[in-house]
Amino acid sequence: QVQLVESGGGLVQAGGSLRLSCAASGSIWRIRFMGWYRQAPGKQRELAAVIVTDGRTDYADSVKGRFTISRDNTKNTVYLQMSSLIPEDTAAYYCNAIVNLGETYWGQGTQVTVSS
Repeated sequence: QVQLVESGGGLVQAGGSLRLSCAASGSIWRIRFMGWYRQAPGKQRELAAVIVTDGRTDYADSVKGRFTISRDNTKNTVYLQMSSLIPEDTAAYYCNAIVNLGETYWGQGTQVTVSS
């Protein structure tokens, strides 16, 4: 079994920054993909940022240039540095990992609220 534990959400004013962390633990011998999804009230969950095994990253158009995803392989941890936050970034942020032979896991979610 694999556990994903997220931290770092909170309330911030527009223009501010937050850093989310997601630590993976358990029976992991290979992390293929880690990403951050977000879901705003009344909207579908959407992918915000991803990082794959070789370190390549990709971002939703809405966060490009403002969010940076990174990974510490020694800690099986992925980070999402969010800057220049806008009220539209308000959402529950979920960590997702695909590990080993393709098993998918989700974190419990962390709330990010950006006030105008």
